[in-house]
Amino acid sequence: MPRVAIDVLLKREILDPQGRAVEDALPGLGFEGVRDVRIGKHLELDVDAADDDELADRVTRMCADFLTNPVIESYSWRVLDDASAPA
Repeated sequence: MPRVAIDVLLKREILDPQGRAVEDALPGLGFEGVRDVRIGKHLELDVDAADDDELADRVTRMCADFLTNPVIESYSWRVLDDASAPA
């Protein structure tokens, strides 16, 4: 069973107040030269799928229909590993 990582961020044209607050705080903490901070969500889940095509379809549908707001958020995903493989 593949383990999938999904990263969700606000779209570039959407104001990110959390990212802005972190960006403004960093110089005061001694971290200079950091710009355009964006804050998002990171999800990891095991997905039961028969093959790569079914996996891609299931993850894409979950993201589009439930895990993200497609009006203001974008997402990317990748397979981390096969969770059922022996360690």
